[in-house]
Amino acid sequence: MQHVKVPQDRIGVLIGEGGSTLREIESRAEVRLDVDSENGSVAIDSVGDPVLGMVAPDVVRAVGRGFAPEDAMALLDDEMMMFELIEIDRHTRNKNDMRRQKGRLIGEDGRTRELMEELTGADVVIYGSTLGIIGQPEEVEVVRRAVEMILDGAPHGAVYSFLERKHNELTQGFNVRQNN
Repeated sequence: MQHVKVPQDRIGVLIGEGGSTLREIESRAEVRLDVDSENGSVAIDSVGDPVLGMVAPDVVRAVGRGFAPEDAMALLDDEMMMFELIEIDRHTRNKNDMRRQKGRLIGEDGRTRELMEELTGADVVIYGSTLGIIGQPEEVEVVRRAVEMILDGAPHGAVYSFLERKHNELTQGFNVRQNN
């Protein structure tokens, strides 16, 4: 049995309307979830396929860190999908620095976060003091590197160039152009 802590304001999302999300996670991951809504602790007990059961804590953690349940459940659909969490506060000195860094990661009107998603194919969510990534290993790696660049103070233009270069590398061979 494993335990995952979920922020209070995400418990309702994890449970879903009438418990629908909770039941869907339980049936798809072949686990039993016991949610303590008082302290946000979720006990995860594998009752079926142990491999799926090993992914369940990441699904619960992803929902807890701001992902929509359907995005988090993508982890169950493809064994190569992975979830990674970057602690933004490890790269900041104080609350003002944290606010500034989150602002840089989100970008004007959310553009930086959107570009990370568009150019890598990964899902990216910034919630509280964390940035979560769900995607294929190479997508997650590119987002992680872009995030580290931003947190290290790189100009957005340099990060966007890096993302575009990596996007071209990731999609090379998949571009099928029709000649008219």
